[in-house]
Amino acid sequence: MNKLLLTTAMAALISSGAMAQSTVVTTTGAGHAAAVQIEPEYRTKIRTYVTEHKVRPVQQKIVVGQPVPREVELEAVPADWGPSLTKYRYVYSGERVMLVDPSTRTVVQEID
Repeated sequence: MNKLLLTTAMAALISSGAMAQSTVVTTTGAGHAAAVQIEPEYRTKIRTYVTEHKVRPVQQKIVVGQPVPREVELEAVPADWGPSLTKYRYVYSGERVMLVDPSTRTVVQEID
């Protein structure tokens, strides 16, 4: 009986650990994982670009995980922001650069 109890307790601990891990992964759209890795030197280039090019912020509230309104124009990501980012578009909102998946218009990352 003790072995059964111990086995049940271990199974519960293992399954709760697996559930906790699954909540860490964020998804957007139809279940696509949003794992955007941006190296520190590219973050600096992005901030410099926005400052030097005097990119005007949009007035709408833009939130990670939510679609960008249709009336907001998405800007092309410059190649010098890094090769992993060129498939995205961006919006400058409230002094933040937001990466957007152009196929769904969903914000996948805020660049601080």
